[in-house]
This record gives sequence, structure tokens and C-alpha cells, in this order.
Amino acid sequence: MPFKLKTNDKHIKKLAEIVNGPTSILYLKEDLLAYDCDGFTIHRHLPKAVVFPKNTEEVAAIVKYCSANNLPFLARGAGTGLSGGAIPINEEVIISLVRMKRLVNVDLENRRAVVEPGFINLKLTNSISDRGYYYAPDPSSQYCCTIGGNVAENAGGAHCLKYGVTTNHILGLEIVLPNGEVIEISSDGIPDVPGYDLLGLLTGSEGTLGIVTKITVRILKNPEAKQTVLAYFNEVSDGSYAVSDIISAGIVPAALEMMDKIAIEGVEAAAFPVGHPKDIAALLLIEVDGISAGIDEQIEKILEVCKKRNVQEVKVARDEQERARWWANRKTGFGAMGAISPDYLVQDGVIPRSKLPEVLERIHQVSEEVGLRIANIFHAGDGNLHPLVLFDSRKPGETEKALKAGSACLQACADVGGTITGEHGVGLEKLEEMRFVFNEEEIQAQTAIRDVFNPKNLLNAGKLFPSPSRCVEIKKEMKATPAKSS
Repeated sequence: MPFKLKTNDKHIKKLAEIVNGPTSILYLKEDLLAYDCDGFTIHRHLPKAVVFPKNTEEVAAIVKYCSANNLPFLARGAGTGLSGGAIPINEEVIISLVRMKRLVNVDLENRRAVVEPGFINLKLTNSISDRGYYYAPDPSSQYCCTIGGNVAENAGGAHCLKYGVTTNHILGLEIVLPNGEVIEISSDGIPDVPGYDLLGLLTGSEGTLGIVTKITVRILKNPEAKQTVLAYFNEVSDGSYAVSDIISAGIVPAALEMMDKIAIEGVEAAAFPVGHPKDIAALLLIEVDGISAGIDEQIEKILEVCKKRNVQEVKVARDEQERARWWANRKTGFGAMGAISPDYLVQDGVIPRSKLPEVLERIHQVSEEVGLRIANIFHAGDGNLHPLVLFDSRKPGETEKALKAGSACLQACADVGGTITGEHGVGLEKLEEMRFVFNEEEIQAQTAIRDVFNPKNLLNAGKLFPSPSRCVEIKKEMKATPAKSS
């Protein structure tokens, strides 16, 4: 019996057939509105349709059909991405992976687990914590973001200073290539596997090389002990210098987070206030973990460093409940900006730790130049900045000001030898800013790699790399034109 669809579009009908019915496809405008953007809301575009495959075979069949019929397509997880990587700018068919959400296997002996791409990040830790294990990458959105999306963006998190970002925890991937072929790439936990590092290439490729359908991740044993410190500073510069001083003292914290005055105002106005003083300029949230022996010594060194940098107050969490409150307060940081501003644009630059005072001062100057407040809440230990530009899109010109300010913040990062993204990705948002760190030839070299995997450029086209400038196009045309004999 044929499906009853409110359309005569042959492609919609065929896609519905592949996913076994009308309950696994959206195609009416009122249903598609929820998919016109991800966490980067400044640009919005409707997809052609949204399909919900249940397994790898259905994903492969969808991709084969789209490729054969030259239909642009892209994969989407929870839609929490902050750089526009899941925005359908070419009227794509969105392949939503949220129904592929199984924890396939847990192998405690080899410390690994296999999940489908729609499996929620925090759910993995919750599923294995009673056995003494956890999954280390912890983006602020870990309660709702998917591990498939984390792989696409190479997501980080507060604890990536010590434990690394997503790519450091990926042991294997099942991938549907843009032609519909299914491949498996695995290191099985073996270091330095011969050949090209395809796991490293695909992790962080922002959905432009293939669609991940299974992920083998490394899981870790819970640390024996952990302690958390909260330090308040009257000057941003003092807090900034303390960050480098802690690392220079030979301590590598599990996490070393920083918030400035505006960010503190936001988190205290949101869901999990902890009573931070209103008169401080910045705070550091510092966590150390590992074997019990030595933890107290590290804490003493941290307290000593903070006191040398004119700390107003520094304290150690009294128990797990207080530690959890502090972290809940920090984890709400981005969303909390909604309590003090109608809109915000979050950026994601990376700099050498030693340049923190200089770049934070430059961000303050940008704020004054454009006339918009900028909050800073970020992973200070690894120099991953998150300036949040606060604005009101209802006021004419403010969106443009926010975009200008965000770009200027990324330029400040690039100017000191940093880069334009540490974990959120380039997506649609930072295309032109890629030129802050790469020249045209370097961009062309990277797009050549994309073309090997995605030769028809149907998969998530227009993301990650800017279009080539006219001069590069002319050079390519000249090389392709045979020289005339005289």
C-alpha cells in the first residue's frame, strides 16, 4: 500500500520509501522550520526534507539516492553546533541521526565502547559510571549534544586541558561516504597504526567527507581523587597571569576555566547561581584529579600561585555537592547569556596561554569600538577563548555589529599566533576568517582532500572552506590552458 504523502515530489516519495514510511520524513514547511539553523541562529535556510534513518543501511541508501539524483544533503545530530555546520544553505536533504542512539557495546577490559552517532555525550558516562568508568570529552552542551556531532566538530570541553579533545578518544569509525559506500576505519587502540591517519582526518571534518554511523570511543577509569578550587580576582590581568603561572609550576589541571565580570553576571542570573561576589573582575575554576597521593600538594601550589597574583579570595570545594554546584554554574555559561541579553554570538579562538592578558585587553577594545558588551567565559588552561558578543537583533544594525566584533576577536587571536577555532568548528560562520590563518594555496590543498572523498560536493557544500578568490581561479584557468607556440 503506497504511503499517503501531501506532495507529488518524486524525491520526497522515494526518500519516504527508503525510511519505511511517512513518520520518518518531514517535508512540509511548518515542519521544516525547526531545522532552518543550528546553534548559530544568525543565518536560516529551509531544507528540502528531513529524513530519520534507523540504521547504517538506511543512511547508505539515502546517500546513494541523493548522489545519483544530484540532491545536496547533510547530516545533523542534536543541532547544538555553534558555527552553522548543519544549516541547509543549498536546500539540502537533512539526514537526522537522532534515532540512531544505541549504546552498542561496552568493553571494560579494553576500555572502549561503541555508540551510534545519535547517542548523547553525557549518557555514555552515566551508563558506565556505576562500573567506575567515564567518557572524558565534556562540552558544555554534553547533556544534549550527540557523540556523532562531537566527532564532526572535534568537540572539546572543560577537561580537554589534561585529557584532550574528541579526536584523542576515537578508536574507530564506521562511515558512509558521499557515494553511499560504507567503510570502517579502526585503530583498535593500537598506537601509531601504519598508513595515513584517517581517523584524525575524519574527526573534525565538519560533515564534509562522510557521515559517521558508528563510533568506537576510549573510556577511562574514574580518577581516584579530585579537588576543585574557585579563585576570585579584582583584575582580569591577575587571573590571566595566574593561568600561566599554574602551568609553569608543573601542574596540569584537569580543567582551568575563566569567567570575566559580564559572564559572571550572566551565570548568576540564570539557573544555577552560586553567590559569586558582584565586585570581582574575573574568576578561575580549577580542578585537579588523579591518584590521592599528591592531590593536596597540587592544591597548595595552586593556592600559593593565586595569592601571589593578588587573589581576592580563593577556596577549595568542601564536598562533592559544592563542587557540582560550581560546575553546574559554569556549564550553563553560554545559555546563561540569555538572562542578560536578547541575543549573543559566541566565538571560539585559540591563543598561546602567555598571550591571555594581551588578547583579553584587545577584546575589551573591540567591545568599546563597536559599542556592544562582550562576555568572556572560556577554557583558559589551553588558551581556548569564547568571547560572547551580546546584542539585540531587533535593533537595526546590531547583528552586523556583532558579526564585525566576532571577526575582530578572531583576528586578535590570529595576530598573536593563534587560530580561529578550538572546538566549535568553522562551519558557515567563520568561512572568510579561514584566511586569517591560511593562504589561498593552503586552502586549495585542503579542498583537494575534500574532493577526493566528496567529488560531487553534494555533502554539506559551502562549509568549512571559503570560496577561492578570483586570483586563484585565474591561476587554475591559466594552468589548464595550453601555451601557444610562437
